[in-house]
Amino acid sequence: MRPLQKEIVDYEHVLPKIEPEREIRRSVDFLKEYLKANPFLKAYVLGISGGQDSTLTGKLCQIAITEMRQETGDDSYQFIAVRLPYGVQADAQDAADAVAFQNPDQDLIVNIKPAVDAMVASLVATGQKITDFNKGNIKARQRMAIQYAIAGANHGAVVGTDHAAENFSGFYTKYGDGAADITPLFRLDKRQGKQLLKELGCPKHLYLKAPTADLEENRPSLPDEIALGVTYEEIDDYLEGREVSTEVAEKIEALWRKSEHKRHLPVTIFDNFFKE
Repeated sequence: MRPLQKEIVDYEHVLPKIEPEREIRRSVDFLKEYLKANPFLKAYVLGISGGQDSTLTGKLCQIAITEMRQETGDDSYQFIAVRLPYGVQADAQDAADAVAFQNPDQDLIVNIKPAVDAMVASLVATGQKITDFNKGNIKARQRMAIQYAIAGANHGAVVGTDHAAENFSGFYTKYGDGAADITPLFRLDKRQGKQLLKELGCPKHLYLKAPTADLEENRPSLPDEIALGVTYEEIDDYLEGREVSTEVAEKIEALWRKSEHKRHLPVTIFDNFFKE
């Protein structure tokens, strides 16, 4: 294993092989322990896109919340799923199917288009040039602002969908979908997430579809793998400690270095962040 590969694998805590049933239980117990450690929390809030990651995360949340109610007798615990389309969502049916699979206690839909468009218009009025890519990040941050507002109204915590195959590359919006209180998928790669969904009886089309962030209007439904420049199959092999080509390894390691700032809390004068 390459030296940096070992460093990345150790950081992300990816196992070369998993037992799906055991990993499901680990995540569910983790979600429950967080609630027990913070008794003022009574809800988990999660944005549902209709993709693999939010589908899996939401199902784990609902299992954890259901078990909390059963074990404590406290029926105020709830899982809140919120769909956050910008206008009309192209894969709205997938999002609806994901919610049906999860069976949340609350199923909300909040259209972010009015808020995003108003913000962009206000910025343009000041002379700012808002690119399509920048607007995509505004969408992601607006979605997270809404999730935290819902969490605040329900004594809840926001759940993130970040996993190893995203975290290593920084393939998320800083303070957007990268912001959350708890991330139960951390340690799993894409391949392993699919294994958990299969174990949970998820409809196949939800975890076999091509992953896409779908934030840019000039490049709608752009597959993650095109944006990253490597396939998830190659990323998963690398994260599981397998040998990949030098070209692929170098691309993956370049993504790791470039995105280091995203895996760090705001930098203070005491951080050795600018080391050579």
